[in-house]
Amino acid sequence: MEEDNQNLEQRSNKVPRRQAADWDSDSSHVQKRRGEGPKRHHCQHCDKSFTTSRYLKIHQRVHTGDNLHSCDQCGAAFTRQSTLKIHQRIHTGEKPYSCDQCGAAFTLQCNLKIHQRIHTGEKPYSCDQCGAAFTLQSTLKIHQRIHTEEKPYSCDQCGAAFTLQSTLKKHQRIHTGEKPYSCDLCGAAFTIQSTLKIHQRIHTGEKPYSCDLCGAAFTLQSTLKIHQRVHTGEKPYWCEQCGETFSESGALKTHRHIHTGEKPYSCDLCGKTFSHSNGLKSHQRIHTGEKPYSCDLCGKTFSRSDSLKSHRRVHTGEKPYWCEQCGETFSHSSNLKSHQHIHAASL
Repeated sequence: MEEDNQNLEQRSNKVPRRQAADWDSDSSHVQKRRGEGPKRHHCQHCDKSFTTSRYLKIHQRVHTGDNLHSCDQCGAAFTRQSTLKIHQRIHTGEKPYSCDQCGAAFTLQCNLKIHQRIHTGEKPYSCDQCGAAFTLQSTLKIHQRIHTEEKPYSCDQCGAAFTLQSTLKKHQRIHTGEKPYSCDLCGAAFTIQSTLKIHQRIHTGEKPYSCDLCGAAFTLQSTLKIHQRVHTGEKPYWCEQCGETFSESGALKTHRHIHTGEKPYSCDLCGKTFSHSNGLKSHQRIHTGEKPYSCDLCGKTFSRSDSLKSHRRVHTGEKPYWCEQCGETFSHSSNLKSHQHIHAASL
């Protein structure tokens, strides 16, 4: 009896120890399956390490090419059969993961999870410098380049650097002359798709940007911004030589020709030069005989818009020019100038 009791006690003592060992083993096994725990298995071909010898063996197929699983449609090879199965969805079009809110379907479960943040508004990745939040970690990484000023993509022809690879690709078209986006109505070609979209408004007549003060509409937001200065009186561009201010940078550039005496626009028929491009355009009508401005009251045509404006005073009776000495008014500045000679002669 005493011997039986001793045997029973020994068996009862052994059970908890074996269970404890099993629990330790299970815990270790779960950790390894998750890729957690110490990584004691090192790849002799690269610097990667793994928690289990099995993971190491699978990884080594990348280097050895042994036991790779290849796609029978395109030949792409994979170290895991499960990865091959996911890849084959490219060919089959299978998208087994769908959004229960909008029905969008995806080949990978992780892509569905990312998509669902559109509906939930979840932005789990935030910038530790400015607090801006993002749905993707990769987008956060790109954003952080604003703070670090990192520009990892550089042009091998001119050295210009960019934060995005896509921006570099667009830039390189300057050197290659590539214009992959063309208008299907007139054939005009562009390096950027957004520029094509703006161009197409010429054909559609679309003017999506309108002034909330006068209702004037424009094809470009930048043109609307310039127009709004008519109402605000803002003139952010100023001449450093005379102090005159302008609402547009182009107007300042043209104005500077007064100081430099530069006349970069020349007529190819008579050689006459002009400081303004519109001055050349008006002059060329002398040669072509073009008169694009017509009076809506009498039908008379003019080569210049200011000539039409002066002509209209014949119909309206407007006399905007007046003599400071006697108060007499005139419809044209040239008539005022002739009149002033009367006062000058009497002195």
